[in-house]
Amino acid sequence: MDAAVALNTDDVVVHEDLGRGTVIVDRGATAVVRFDERLEECEKSSLRPGPQIDKDIRQGHWSPAIDAITYFQAAAILSVNDQWGVFSRSQIALLPHQLWVCHQVLRQWPARQLIADDVGLGKTIEAGLILWPLISKKLTQRILILCPAGLVDQWQFRLRTMFDIRLTPYMSAADTPKADYWNGNNQVVASLPTLRQDNNGRHDRLLSAEPWDLLIVDEAHHLNADEHQGATLGYALIRKLMEHGKIQSALFFTGTPHRGKPYNFWALLHLLRPDLFDPDRPDAEQIPHLRDILIRNNKQSVVDMQGRKLFKPIHQYPTTYRYNDAERDFYSNLTSFIASGRAYASTLSKHEGKQVMLVLIAMQKLASSSVAAIRKALKGRLARLTREKERLQTLLAEEQARLAQSSKLVSAEDDADLLDLQQALDELSVEDTAASIQLLANEIPHLRTLVDAADAVADETKVERIMEVMQSDFADRQVLFFTEYKATQSLLMSALIRQYGEGCVTFINGDEHIEGVIDTSGRPQSMSVPRETAAEQFNAGQIRFLVSTEAGGEGIDLQHRCHTLIHVDLPWNPMRLHQRVGRLHRYGQKYPVDVVSVRNEETVEALIWDKLNAKLGHIMQALGSAMDEPEDLLQLVLGMTDKSLFTELFSQANSVPRERLADWFDEKTKTFGGSAALDTVKALVGNVAKFDCQGLKEIPTLDLPDLRAFFEAMLVKNQRRLSWSEDRLSFKTPDVWLTSPAVNRHYKNVVFSRERSVGEADAQVIGVGHAAFNNAIAQALEQEAVLAKIDGLEHPLVIAKVIDRVTLSSGTLRSRIFGVVVPLEGASPEVVTDDELLRILNQTRFREKTLASPVAIDKSILEQTYNLGVERLRLSLTTLGLPFKHPEHQPLGLLWPAS
Repeated sequence: MDAAVALNTDDVVVHEDLGRGTVIVDRGATAVVRFDERLEECEKSSLRPGPQIDKDIRQGHWSPAIDAITYFQAAAILSVNDQWGVFSRSQIALLPHQLWVCHQVLRQWPARQLIADDVGLGKTIEAGLILWPLISKKLTQRILILCPAGLVDQWQFRLRTMFDIRLTPYMSAADTPKADYWNGNNQVVASLPTLRQDNNGRHDRLLSAEPWDLLIVDEAHHLNADEHQGATLGYALIRKLMEHGKIQSALFFTGTPHRGKPYNFWALLHLLRPDLFDPDRPDAEQIPHLRDILIRNNKQSVVDMQGRKLFKPIHQYPTTYRYNDAERDFYSNLTSFIASGRAYASTLSKHEGKQVMLVLIAMQKLASSSVAAIRKALKGRLARLTREKERLQTLLAEEQARLAQSSKLVSAEDDADLLDLQQALDELSVEDTAASIQLLANEIPHLRTLVDAADAVADETKVERIMEVMQSDFADRQVLFFTEYKATQSLLMSALIRQYGEGCVTFINGDEHIEGVIDTSGRPQSMSVPRETAAEQFNAGQIRFLVSTEAGGEGIDLQHRCHTLIHVDLPWNPMRLHQRVGRLHRYGQKYPVDVVSVRNEETVEALIWDKLNAKLGHIMQALGSAMDEPEDLLQLVLGMTDKSLFTELFSQANSVPRERLADWFDEKTKTFGGSAALDTVKALVGNVAKFDCQGLKEIPTLDLPDLRAFFEAMLVKNQRRLSWSEDRLSFKTPDVWLTSPAVNRHYKNVVFSRERSVGEADAQVIGVGHAAFNNAIAQALEQEAVLAKIDGLEHPLVIAKVIDRVTLSSGTLRSRIFGVVVPLEGASPEVVTDDELLRILNQTRFREKTLASPVAIDKSILEQTYNLGVERLRLSLTTLGLPFKHPEHQPLGLLWPAS
C-alpha cells in the first residue's frame, strides 16, 4: 500500500505475516493496526486493503458461498474452542466439569490455581484442555510438569495420545553442565522426587535457564512446609523458582489440599499467591480468598452433558472368615511373642526400645496380611540370628536415613513412590535386623516355636474364603485384588492358577518381579512383568485377574472392563483403601463398583475396623447435615488425619483388655473428625469454586462431529474427493496443507468421534490440534469472503467479532464471534453465540465454488438489514457476559438466504 494513500480508523487491512487487522491511526508512512490481541505499527507498504463489508454491499460484490461458509465456520470453531476446549482431540468424551475447569482457568492469564478435584475426575484431561488453546495461540511455549516418579510416563503418554502434546521426560544423564538441557527442551515432564535433589549443580542450571510459561505440579500436597521443621525439598525448589521469577503461570493438582495442619495448607497456597495467602496470617482473613484460587469438583456432583449423575454408587461387601486350628495356634503364639517383645522393649533405652517396637509393628502388619507373609520374614530372621549375621543392619539404617533425608515431612504414606519401599522395609525389619537388635532376651527359642507354628499352617482360610466368594458371587467377572505384601501376592496368584489355570492372572508391584508362584504342576516359578503391560493386558480382557500391591494404587486406570475389587488385606490407613477403589471408581466406569473386604471377626484388628468405620460414618453424617449439597468428603477428612493415629490404633489394641477397648478407642480418636477438623472441611468446601448443574446450560453441547461439515467443505474447496466407509473418512491431503512433516500426504480412517472400540487403533481422531485440521482452519481464515448468498439459511445473518479494546487485559479470551439473526418480516434481531452460529452454518449448503443465486437483491435492503444487525449487537455488548473491560464490536460479514 502506498504511503500516500490515507487510511481511516477501522479500515480493514491485511499483513502477510500478521493476517487481518483494523487500522487504529494513520501516521503517514506507517499505521498503527490492531491484530486480534496486540497493536503493531506497520509500514504501509507491508499492508494491503482487506475486505470491507459495507463496500461489498454497495458494489453488490458477492463471494462464493463455500468461501463465506468455511471462513465463518473456522472463526466460530476457534472462538468456541478458545473458551471451552470442546474440539480438543481427547479420545475420552469430555465432561462438563472438565470443560468448566478449562474455562475458569483460561479466563485469567497468567493463572495461579489449585485444582483439587476428587481422584478419577480426569486431571490430565483438564490439563490438556487448558494447554491446547495456550499452545495454539503461542501464549505458552515453555512447560514444566512435575509429578511422582510413577506418573511421569502416564503424563507423557496421555498428553501425547489425547492432545498430541509431546513432552520430553527428564533424564538426569542428559542434564549436564555442557548440555544446556533446560534451554534446549521447552516441554518437560519430570519426577519431583528426582528434581528436588540438587545433584551435580542441577538447580543452578534450572534457575539460570529461560523462565517457564507454565508450571504444573501433580500431587501438589507433597509440597509441604511446616512452621517447626521447615520446608520439604520439593517446596523449597518451587519457592526458589517462584522467587527468581522463573514461573509465569502455575497449576497445582491434588485430591487432598488440606492435610490437617492450617500452616501447611496456607503455605501451599502462598506458593501460588503470596499476595493473598500467608501461613502466619489468621485463617479468617484468608478463607474468603479461597474461591479466587481453589477449584474442587467431587464425584457425587459431576454429571454428563445431559445432566445425569456420572458416578454410580460403591457397593461394599464385608466378608468374614475364621481361623482353622493351625492358624489359631500360630496367631496365639505370635500375640504372646509380641506382648513379650513389648515388655522387653520397655526395659531398653529409648532408642533401642523404639527399634524393637518398629520391628514388632512390622510383624503385626505382615501377619495381618497372611501367614505366608510373616512366615517368610520369620524364617529369614531365624536363619540370620542363628548364624549371627548382621548383613542388612547397615542397609536398614541407610534406607531409614534416606527416607528421613528426602523430607522430614513426607512419610511413605504421603509419597506413592515410597509405599512399596516401606512394605519392603517391613519385611526387612523382621527378616534382616541383626542380632544386636533382639526382640526378646532369649529370642531364638521363641522364634523357632513361631516358625514351627507357621509351618503347620498348610492352608490359609482367608485365601480359601476369597476363592469361595469368587466362585459364588463373581464367577464370570474380571477381578482386581489389592494386598500389601509380595508374599501374599504370590500366595493368592498360586491359588488362582490352581483354580483357573495358567495365564489367568498377572500382577503389579514395585519390583515388577515376583517369586514363589506355584504353577499347575506344583513347581514354584518367578515372573517379571512391567506394570504398564500388566495393566494393558487386564484392561484388554486378555487376563482375568490382576493382583496388585500399593504400587498400583496410583496412576493406573483399571476401570475399562473391571468393576470388582477385593481387599485381600486392609492397610492400617483408610486413605489407602480410598485410593485403591479409585483405580476402578473413576470416569469411564459403566457399573457400580463392588468392593469386598475380608476380615477375621475374632481378631482385635476387626474390632478396631468396626469402630473406625462407625466413627467415619458419624463424621460423614455430621458433615452431610451441615452442607447444602452432600458430597463424599471422606478423602478430605482422612487427608487431614495424622497417619500415626491409625498405626497406634492397630498396633496397640492387642495389649488393651477387651472390656476397656471401647473406652481406649474413644480416647485415642477423640480429636479425629472433631469440631476443628469438621469446621476446616466446611470452610474449605464452602469457599471453593466448583461446577454445578446450573452451569450446564452455559457449556456448549458441541463435539467433534460438529467439525465434519467444515472439514468436508474445505476438502471440496480444494477439489479433493471424499471417501467414506461408515463413519471413517479417507482423502488425499490438499497441497496447500502440506506445510510440515506432521501433515501426511494421505489419510485413512479419520473419525470425528472420541469413541474408539478395541480393534480400531488405526482410526485417527480429528479435531483442533490435528495437523491437517489446523491447516484447514488456517486456509479458511485467509479467505476474504464477507457477503454471500447461502442455501439453507432461513434468515439474514450478520456476523461480527467482539474484542477487548484493552490489549493488556488478563485472560486468554481476547475476542469472541457472534451472529445476529435479522428476520425480514418485522421480528426483532436476535444475537446468537458462537456455538449457535456454528450450528446454523453447519445446516447450510453450497454449490461448490459457485455463487448461490443470480437473483438481484435491493442494496438498500441489504444495508438496512446489515445496519440493524450491527446496532443490535452494539446494544447487547454489556449483556453478553464477556470478561472484557471495554468491549468493542467489529463487523465481519453478511450472509443472505439464497431463496
